[in-house]
Amino acid sequence: MFRRLNDHMFVSPQIGLTEVAEAARQGIVMIVNNRPEDESDDQVPGPDIEAAAKAAGMAYVAIPVTHAGWSEGQVRAMATALAQAQGPVLAYCRSGTRSTLLWALAEASTGASPHALTAAAAQAGYDLGPIRALIDMLSAGER
Repeated sequence: MFRRLNDHMFVSPQIGLTEVAEAARQGIVMIVNNRPEDESDDQVPGPDIEAAAKAAGMAYVAIPVTHAGWSEGQVRAMATALAQAQGPVLAYCRSGTRSTLLWALAEASTGASPHALTAAAAQAGYDLGPIRALIDMLSAGER
């Protein structure tokens, strides 16, 4: 159910309370919610996920991303969350795509290899093509 990007990063479509418990069983230490509240009627509210995560001993961070794209602040917030995590992280959105793209941007902003990021995303079933130029720019330290 969770798609592995690397040993420390997993992404998923929308999760519920059952998946929070499963994440805890799998050793996830932080959940990152990349979904805006009220994006659809069927999503579990972020505060419910947050309460379940905290009850299971996991950290929770909300970095909502709309379909309009990413801001520098969101990329920095994701990079900070990943740097602070003391173990594996699970990020989720509607399909996992926005979480994967934001992860790649955050990793690129810290100098990660665009080729390695692209390969990791592809292995998990996600395409970084739409943001590859931005990943290259961030990885090269251009802002």
